[in-house]
Amino acid sequence: MSSAVSRPEAASSSDALAHFESLLRFETDCWDVHHALTNGRQDFVLLDVRGEESFKKAHVAGAVNIPHARLSVESLAQYPADTLFVVYCAGPHCNATEKAAIRLAKLHRPVKKMIGGVCGWLDEGFTLTGSEEQKQ
Repeated sequence: MSSAVSRPEAASSSDALAHFESLLRFETDCWDVHHALTNGRQDFVLLDVRGEESFKKAHVAGAVNIPHARLSVESLAQYPADTLFVVYCAGPHCNATEKAAIRLAKLHRPVKKMIGGVCGWLDEGFTLTGSEEQKQ
């Protein structure tokens, strides 16, 4: 008798390898972003795609706020075409990162999602900055 875990059958090792290697082309995590920001290795623009009020209350230090609905040729004009954007929103319960990533991809801009968003950032023990600084 098999469990819901083993149904359907697991992918082959080669399929699993291709899948998980591919994920890293689309996603990064809070720890890797934090490490880059704090070690002088930031080679991307960290883009908070939440609304302006949420950003003002608390955000990752160094992030730029462009709400996902406002991403456009004009709002990105100051960035070279090959700029990598790393997008984040509130967390796993929010799909603003997917909306932003779609817009950026349609604008032919390199993009990755920071999985976890603000929730993940705080879960890692990192702090936010803004008018309502949050610390864990």
